[in-house]
Amino acid sequence: MTSAHMKFPRLLSATLLLAVQWLNPLCAQVMMSHAPATHSSVGACDSPELSCANAASPALLSNGTLLLVWTAGGAVSVAKSFDWGKTFEPRVQIAEHQKFLDTGGDARAQIVADEDGHVMVAYGYFKDAHWNAKVNMAVSSDGAEHFSEVKDLIKNGQSERFPVLALQSNHRVSLAWIDKRVVAQKNKSGKVALGGSIAYTQTSDWGQTFKKEIIVNPESCECCRIGLVIDSKDQAFLAYRAIFPGGVRDHAIQSVSEKLQPSLVFRVSDDHWQTDVCPHQGPSLSVSDEEVLHVTWFTQGSNRKGLYYAHSLDGGRSFSEPLKIGNPEFNPSRGHVLSKGKAVWLVWKEFDGEKSSLNMMFSKDQGKSWSTKTELMTTLGYSDHPLLVQSGQQIFVSWLTRLDGYRLMLLDH
Repeated sequence: MTSAHMKFPRLLSATLLLAVQWLNPLCAQVMMSHAPATHSSVGACDSPELSCANAASPALLSNGTLLLVWTAGGAVSVAKSFDWGKTFEPRVQIAEHQKFLDTGGDARAQIVADEDGHVMVAYGYFKDAHWNAKVNMAVSSDGAEHFSEVKDLIKNGQSERFPVLALQSNHRVSLAWIDKRVVAQKNKSGKVALGGSIAYTQTSDWGQTFKKEIIVNPESCECCRIGLVIDSKDQAFLAYRAIFPGGVRDHAIQSVSEKLQPSLVFRVSDDHWQTDVCPHQGPSLSVSDEEVLHVTWFTQGSNRKGLYYAHSLDGGRSFSEPLKIGNPEFNPSRGHVLSKGKAVWLVWKEFDGEKSSLNMMFSKDQGKSWSTKTELMTTLGYSDHPLLVQSGQQIFVSWLTRLDGYRLMLLDH
């Protein structure tokens, strides 16, 4: 990170910084936002600009450059910021699908970038009125100044939704998504099948070619995001809402080797959520330098209900006792977790009937013990999921709100 970027957070007034540290000694705030949206924009908002976005996903480079991809007005756009999200360069439009753009509760455009100017964006759009979709990709080789034409991930596929990207240390990009080919084949053969499947592939040349995709698990929820992380050995781990016998939609975890060989399916927790509906709320997954897996998830099972956290010391084969997160009276949801060294950050949303709040807990010992809950920000009206993102040794939380704009906050520890 440049010296200018390193000094920027310290430009906050001493009064504000002391106030923030007094409220939360774990958090030094670098909160930047666009000018608040006008009252009229809170309802119908058809512009493709960030002020009308329903979901935004960040990528932070080590020099502090923020790349943000968002969906708004039926379009997918990317823009850069050099001042921690306070201002953005003019957006670059990737594609436009109008009402066919996939903007469901867990659907969001994804982005990864390296230090050499390569950027990849992936998103979903509907190809028919039956929720069948396609995943499109676009790539930049000049730091998001220009992008290639979008192209389909799968040609002549059945349906592909909820893509997720992860960058490996060797600049290989891993990609997972929910695929409907197995379900379609079963239904054609006369077997009634619900849900979808977890599919996975890799590219070593930024999307010019891909390895032959594999089905990691043929039975998964069809409408929940996937957690995807890469460990220090460049092994991929996926967390997702699986469909277990009896129609139980609980969370599972699997690893995928460099040769695209999936491990056995390991259960994160026996919540016993027996349902055929779409929760539209998938898990979040992180892996520490010491190979400790951290996962958050939401459930309404007969064994437990609410938002939970657990960690695994053995590659997902077993997990700690689930820790319930947040105040159940305020509907905790949208948990997101990120680890660095022994430190773990966990953020989530709550709603008290009037406003939404962004909350955080922090662990210094790989999730064995946690700080008390700290409220970081609040907003009225619509807000996106909170997302944790890393730049060098610094951890940030990214939060898009309709009334208060885009916010980026530096989390201290």
